[in-house]
Amino acid sequence: MRVIFMGTPAFAVPTLLALVGRHDVIAAYTQPPRPAGRGKQAQKSPVQEAAQLHGIEVRHPASLKSAEDQAAFATLDADIAVVAAYGLILPRAVLDAPRLGCLNVHASLLPRWRGAAPIQRAILAGDAATGVCIMRMEAGLDTGPVLAKQVVPIGRKTAGELTDELAEVGARLMEGVLADFAAFHPVAQPEDGVTYAGKIDKAESRLDFDQAAEQVERQVRAFAPSPGASFELDGERYRVLTVEVVDASGEPGVTLE
Repeated sequence: MRVIFMGTPAFAVPTLLALVGRHDVIAAYTQPPRPAGRGKQAQKSPVQEAAQLHGIEVRHPASLKSAEDQAAFATLDADIAVVAAYGLILPRAVLDAPRLGCLNVHASLLPRWRGAAPIQRAILAGDAATGVCIMRMEAGLDTGPVLAKQVVPIGRKTAGELTDELAEVGARLMEGVLADFAAFHPVAQPEDGVTYAGKIDKAESRLDFDQAAEQVERQVRAFAPSPGASFELDGERYRVLTVEVVDASGEPGVTLE
């Protein structure tokens, strides 16, 4: 197939690499380079780095709202667009341009955790499992029908560990769907069980030891490695890397032997 790939963070790279050599990846759309690090130098996205390494044309428009950008997208004459954590809303003209539409790698078991931060929200909610869905995109927020899905247990994984695992699962799922596209039939999402995974606010990573120990432990895992769970004591900020719930109780701020 002639494929347009659209993604930005490291989560999207395994899916891009799964397409290379199996399909004609005619362009990679990604977020523009942005200042990062101590020197605030413009940094290419992980997808841009990977695409350029494989000789794929990279495009990074600030948005896809203009008629010019939409026409440039349509001119690529793609069979399908594969999207993984791109970070921009796709207008109807973009969704309709590829012959077979746009497929999204979404890191949850839809309709649970539609939206921007499904992995962190699943951990914070104490979900026993999450997964990946390959979804045909439509105008609504992650409302499209699902072609394939796979369940992944959460256990005590951090968001970083779970992100890496789901990225690989998503790549394999997308590879399988594109290998035999006609065999996968879109199934509408149920109306029951819809939840939304809003963007993470850095303030959410501040630990509150008046909460139950289980919730504090989830916070630490949900915000590892970024932005990192933390608390303040005597004017100093302490970042918490790992915690364990134990069979003991006491007042917040008291050390238990």
